[in-house]
Amino acid sequence: MDESKPAGPLRRGWTTGACATAAAKAAYLGWQTGGFPDLVEIALPGGARPAFSLAIHEFCEGGARAGIVKDAGDDPDVTHGALVIATIRSGVPGSGVTFRAGEGVGTVTRAGLPLPPGEPAINPAPRQMIRDNLEEVARNVGGPIDIEVEISIPGGEAIAQKTLNPRLGILGGLSILGTTGVVVPYSCSAWIHSIYRGIDVARAGGLDHVAGATGSTSEKAVQALYDLPEQALIDMGDFAGGMLKYLRRNPVPKVTIAGGIAKMTKLGQGLLDLHSRSGAVDLAWLAERLAETGAEPAVVERTRGANTALEVLEIANRLNLPLGDIVAQYAWRTAAKALRGAEIALEIIVFDRDGQRVGRMPFHPVA
Repeated sequence: MDESKPAGPLRRGWTTGACATAAAKAAYLGWQTGGFPDLVEIALPGGARPAFSLAIHEFCEGGARAGIVKDAGDDPDVTHGALVIATIRSGVPGSGVTFRAGEGVGTVTRAGLPLPPGEPAINPAPRQMIRDNLEEVARNVGGPIDIEVEISIPGGEAIAQKTLNPRLGILGGLSILGTTGVVVPYSCSAWIHSIYRGIDVARAGGLDHVAGATGSTSEKAVQALYDLPEQALIDMGDFAGGMLKYLRRNPVPKVTIAGGIAKMTKLGQGLLDLHSRSGAVDLAWLAERLAETGAEPAVVERTRGANTALEVLEIANRLNLPLGDIVAQYAWRTAAKALRGAEIALEIIVFDRDGQRVGRMPFHPVA
C-alpha cells in the first residue's frame, strides 16, 4: 500500500461490504420486479443511506445479477476500481439468506478467523449488512427471503496476492470486508485487522512463537533464523502498538519483534507507531545510546550531526561498539510496557539492510 498521504481534505470511500450490499439489493430488485434501479440506496450500520450507480445488471438463469465498481475514495486501497458483483437466486426453503463465493472471492481454509474453514470469505459484518438490506427490500416488494447470494470480484484472485489473504489461509480471492461500510482514507484499518487475524490464526494453529516484522528484509531474516512457518509471521509494518496491544489481550508464549535500525530506534524512543508521520528518528537520542556503548565523546558529538540512523550504526560497527544491542534493549522496554501483564516472553532483533543481525535483546518475560 502506498502510504504517502496527499495534502488537503481526503474523500471517503466505500468498503467491499457496502458495494456487495448495494449489488445484492439491486440484483434482488431486478429479480423480483423485472427492472433494475439506476441508483440503489442501502442502509449502513451507522444509519447513513448512500446510493450507488450500477456498472452492470442482467438477468441470469434462475435469478439476476448486478455489479458496483468500488470507489475507495482517496484511500490507497488495492481493491479500488474492482467490480463487485452479486448474483441472487432462490435459496433452500427456510434457509434465510445464504452466501457463496464466486469468482475472485476467497474461501477460508484455516481456523482462527471470524468464519470457520470452508466458508466464503464474506465477513460477519458485511453478511449482516446484506441480510438487513435484503430483508428490508423483501418486505417492501413482498418477495421471498430464502435467498442465495453469490459475491464475485473478477480478477480478485490476482488482487488478493497483494494482500495478506494467502498467509491467513484465505484462498482463491479477496475477502468482503468492512464494519461500517465506509473507507476512511489512510486509517489503515484493513492492515491492522489483518494483523489481528494473523495472530488469531497463529493461536488457533497452536503456535507458541510469532514474529512481527517492519518489512520484508527483517521478516525473511527472522523466519530463516527460527525456521518459522508462514502463519507465524505477522506483517506488522509500522503498527507495533496495534500488534502488541492485541497480543496483550490474546497472548502467544513467545514474541519476536524484528526491524531495521531506524524503526527499532523509534520504538526505543517510546513510539509505538513507527511511521514517519508519527515522529522522526531522534539522532540526539541515538547519540546518547552510542555514548552508553563507551564511544569517545568526539565520536558521540559527531554522530549528533549524522543524516540517518543507519549512518550512526555504521560508525558504531566500524568501532565494534554494540549500538544495535543497546537500541534493542530500549525497544524491548517500550514493547514490554505495551504487553504488561501478559504471559509473554519478548525478544527484539535489529537487522541491517542485508538481513544481517546487528542487535538483539533476547527473550525475557514481560510480566
